Amino acid sequence: MSYESLNKTPCYICEEELLENNLKLLNYVQQESGAKIILALKGFAMWSTFELVSKYLKGCTSSGLHEARLAREEFCKFNPHAEVHTYSPAFKDEDIEEIAKISDHIVFNSPNQLFKYKDSVKKINPHAEFSLRINPEVSSSPKDIYNPCGIYSRLGTTLANFDEEVLKHIDGLNFHALCEQNVDALEEVLVAFEEKFSKYFKGLKYINFGGGHHITKKGYDVEKLIRLVKEFKAKYNVDVYLEPGEAVGWKTGVLVSTVLDVFHNGMNVAILDTSAEAHMPDTLAMPYRADVRGSGEAGEKKYTYRFGGNTCLAGDIMGDYSFDEPLKIGDRIIFEDQIHYTFVKNTTFNGIALPSLAILRKDGTLDVVKEFGYEAYRNRLS
Repeated sequence: MSYESLNKTPCYICEEELLENNLKLLNYVQQESGAKIILALKGFAMWSTFELVSKYLKGCTSSGLHEARLAREEFCKFNPHAEVHTYSPAFKDEDIEEIAKISDHIVFNSPNQLFKYKDSVKKINPHAEFSLRINPEVSSSPKDIYNPCGIYSRLGTTLANFDEEVLKHIDGLNFHALCEQNVDALEEVLVAFEEKFSKYFKGLKYINFGGGHHITKKGYDVEKLIRLVKEFKAKYNVDVYLEPGEAVGWKTGVLVSTVLDVFHNGMNVAILDTSAEAHMPDTLAMPYRADVRGSGEAGEKKYTYRFGGNTCLAGDIMGDYSFDEPLKIGDRIIFEDQIHYTFVKNTTFNGIALPSLAILRKDGTLDVVKEFGYEAYRNRLS
């Protein structure tokens, strides 16, 4: 796919067919295991796709008021029965009333938060269900920055800090311990979670296994996941939730950019109209080197270039890539797999324009659904 009809870059392009393929696989897991899968908006929040996503997933999990509003306003309008789950490391007094009105499930990070807000939430929304986030203190997360169970973690309640008084008020327990991992990592976490907390499962309605399950990645053991969920549900007579974000958007689209300048400074350098810092932040935070269509490793092909972003940050570098032919000003550069954890995190650093958002429809039509100009930069400042 060359995206010839794209007039303006940079632009994120989500391919509808690839997204639906992921959703079909997730739905297969739901049907075979009995789990309920909800979309983690922190990883994928392209609400122009929610009409499609809502046909397959049971709702959304949000990380605070604004994501909860997006779920209620843009997801639930296509599926009025969809669930809205809302979690925050700590809620704010000024937000809790609205959160209570629009949330079906509220996840508290600590017993303190539960005891502080349970009565006021129930007065506003008697049907709201509560759960407590647990820190099982076991994780094989590949990077400390993404490890919710690391030492001194602020995320979730450890066994030492568990207050049995919460059992009078909660409907479920949550844990989130994975990051882009296969089902073997989940199995390891479940062993520790059950060993420490299964004595508290009696009477609960559900257990939420959190996110980080790389279900749609090639090689993920989907059948083992189904087996683990079915066994857990049968053993404890509870519903099970999974809340992937990345797995929904995984390999569903690209970031298209344009070469603005090419020069030599000890090696060939190409300046693009996009930015690692502003538009692909995880490439620097993880860090990782994004794949570029038609390229090879440095030195693998005849012409090697260092790709730099169009900001003043010295480290705004995408990496070194090689090509069969020399690059020219105006050439298109396509970064693969840039739909998850990109536009949900991007910034207007240096006043650089945010990439447009587009959907490649199944009929081949390229639909640019959102463009950003100066106002997107100005309106976040004062």
